[in-house]
Amino acid sequence: PVTDGSRELHSLCAQLEFLLQFDLKEKRSFFGQRKDYWDFLCQGLARCRQEHEGIHFVTSLDKLKTPVGRGRAFLRYCLVHRQLAESLQLCLLDPESLCEWYYARSPFLSPRWRAEILGSLYELDCVTFHLAL
Repeated sequence: PVTDGSRELHSLCAQLEFLLQFDLKEKRSFFGQRKDYWDFLCQGLARCRQEHEGIHFVTSLDKLKTPVGRGRAFLRYCLVHRQLAESLQLCLLDPESLCEWYYARSPFLSPRWRAEILGSLYELDCVTFHLAL
């Protein structure tokens, strides 16, 4: 199993975060806080499901104060529970939402790149992750 001490884990998480932040439009909340990929994931999953267990888990963690911290915790939760590909795919279903959150260079706006990314993430479902949540 992959654990917190794994170098590959840190590289994987950094690459996932890079993909989710690449060409992300700058958005701000009502109170002026910068939105990040965490907000994109929350909005995308809220549209598709009643409530995602990962979103509920992350929002229950009082120590997490920033969208980036919440996003990182969500990625780890999804890796442990083998839900990353499915969760991201649900967020990528709505082309209007993608255009609302990402500029044209985002790989998520390209059907070919999106399929390749999701295919790779689905391959991670057979990997066991033992991470501290």
